[in-house]
Amino acid sequence: MVAHYVLGWAWRPSWLAGVALSTTSVAVVYAVMLELGFNQTTYGKAILAACFINDLGTVLALGMIFSPFTRKTLIFVAVSLLLFVVLPFVTRWFFERYGGRVSELETKYLLFLLFGLGGLAVWSGSEAVLPAYIIGMVLAGTVGKDHFLIRRLRTLTFGLLTPFYFIRAGSFVSVPVLIAAPLAFVALFFAKMGAKLVGLLPVVRAFGYSGHEGIYYSLMMSTGLTFGTISALFGLNHGIITQGQYSHLVATVIGSAVIPTAIANARFLPRHLLPEQERELQESSFGEPVGDLES
Repeated sequence: MVAHYVLGWAWRPSWLAGVALSTTSVAVVYAVMLELGFNQTTYGKAILAACFINDLGTVLALGMIFSPFTRKTLIFVAVSLLLFVVLPFVTRWFFERYGGRVSELETKYLLFLLFGLGGLAVWSGSEAVLPAYIIGMVLAGTVGKDHFLIRRLRTLTFGLLTPFYFIRAGSFVSVPVLIAAPLAFVALFFAKMGAKLVGLLPVVRAFGYSGHEGIYYSLMMSTGLTFGTISALFGLNHGIITQGQYSHLVATVIGSAVIPTAIANARFLPRHLLPEQERELQESSFGEPVGDLES
């Protein structure tokens, strides 16, 4: 609504802006939870699960609103559904038969699935991240048991693939456009943060997270990065938005990744929920005794 009525964008670019800014950054939240040790707690796992569901809804909305429904779409859906049914059984057999070898066949197998279904999605006019997300859900029980494989995939993703993606996404941003119309960034940023926090805070508190816990939960859920830029890049590649609109969306998404995370960790970090070892590290960083935190 802000994009259409305040910035004067047409309806289709405004819809895409709404989808792009509705995302939560699983990558940012996962990195923060992992670094602080929250991933070992029920609190941190709840935040990660909520971020995952939020982005799944975003990806589905992106596909249903903007993807063309043609014969190619039917082929993509049929092949995907078939694979999603058989993948847990095939993957379990493949890992038992060929896992643990120096050639890293498990990693190659997963990359083959991701690139194969991603290519099929692009061919059908949909977004490649949709099958990747569902593959993650389907194979969570199999892949999640191998902690060494998870570490290798994390190294591959964060160390190699993600930087190349953001270099490509950033290369389409027009800095002169951002400088010429900075109020568009301000309007989109506060629209995203306001809509997120107004919806999140009451719900989070209804589930028993009050005080700093609730505010921290809501701020982390208000972040955005990977899926926001994916949605914006999808819109640019399909002619839904212009380069100027893309630039403002990406700038807003990056701002929402940095600012809420910085505020949450600086002002509202619920250190009493950290695991014992992490609390001791926080003691040396913040100068607060562990005894006070536990009380």
